[in-house]
Amino acid sequence: MIYLKTDEEIELMRIANLLVSATLAEVGKHIQPGIATQKLDKIAEEFILDHGAIPLFKGYNGFPNALCISINDHVVHGIPGAYQLKSGDIVSVDCGVKKNGYCGDSAYTFEVGAIAPEVKKLLQTTREALYEGISHAVEGKRIGDIAHSIQVYCESRGYSVVRELVGHGIGKEMHEAPEVPNYGKKGQGALLKNGMCIAIEPMINMGTKNVRFEKDGWTVRTRDGKPSAHFEHTVAIRPGKADILSSFEVIDQVLLN
Repeated sequence: MIYLKTDEEIELMRIANLLVSATLAEVGKHIQPGIATQKLDKIAEEFILDHGAIPLFKGYNGFPNALCISINDHVVHGIPGAYQLKSGDIVSVDCGVKKNGYCGDSAYTFEVGAIAPEVKKLLQTTREALYEGISHAVEGKRIGDIAHSIQVYCESRGYSVVRELVGHGIGKEMHEAPEVPNYGKKGQGALLKNGMCIAIEPMINMGTKNVRFEKDGWTVRTRDGKPSAHFEHTVAIRPGKADILSSFEVIDQVLLN
């Protein structure tokens, strides 16, 4: 069942999503060589609680932390721990909150110090692919139109699209119908209707699309050990143009300073 949201519900979701964006920006202030990923997680959890919200990921199916922190060849769902970031690393930070009964979900891949030019290109392409997908997230199109546009954008530039993990509907629950893959055929999948809210999240690999799941039950890595990037926005489907409920602007602003 796909639940359509009212304008009032979408505004409550915007509040939750902008808090996610602010949390990612707060984490971004501290991303530098030498910081442990569990320290970043603590910063995020305190920030979320201080703003009257609940860390959505903590306890979800037993996940132990407020953030998923995935480094280099980690695709998604990395567990924060003692690892200290090094210059040249890339680190995907995925964050979710629940506030006023509604969920927010967004992810951003950060650079640590100076990264290799080819890795910077991967990040740029993945981020651009997210907005390419969002350009198709309008009333009257279909999930396959979003998925196909992301796939073509990335594969035409020599990158591969992870198949095992997908975006999702979102609202009062973090994961609602429909699933939102990053690959597929135009004109297929669920019809996009005004008031649908979905999280679009390209997970793009520099090498093979194949992944492996770690013994911790969460961390997903590229099978060939090459880097993977991940960017995510929550959007509301509208006529003519998607309404992006999360924001990268506040994160970009922090990184420029």
